[in-house]
Amino acid sequence: MRHMNWAILITIGLLLLSNIVMTFAWYGHLKLQQMGISAHWPLIVVILFSWGIAFFEYMLMVPANRIGFAENGGPFSLMQLKVMQEVITLTIFIIFVKLFFSNESLQWNHYVSFAFLVIAVYFAFMEVD
Repeated sequence: MRHMNWAILITIGLLLLSNIVMTFAWYGHLKLQQMGISAHWPLIVVILFSWGIAFFEYMLMVPANRIGFAENGGPFSLMQLKVMQEVITLTIFIIFVKLFFSNESLQWNHYVSFAFLVIAVYFAFMEVD
């Protein structure tokens, strides 16, 4: 059981880190553009820049899934890993937007959609006979 607790913590920690990195890969270039740093970069340079960041995301996401997957001795089913990853992605994204894009606002429907994702996690982890 002690091994399983470490696998849970390592998996969630790696998922958190990988999603932080991926959020910067997907949306960081928009902030750089806003700041005037990448405003004149050709699209291919922006893509390659983002790919360079995404490489490090894969270095975290792949081990998270390998360690966490039940068929590899981890504590989570494939569906549980995916649903958990989606909620982590949205959580990191909301924090990212609040920190770096103050002109973006969260509306009531955004909170409702987030609540539905949290409910999805509940159902994904619910024991079904």
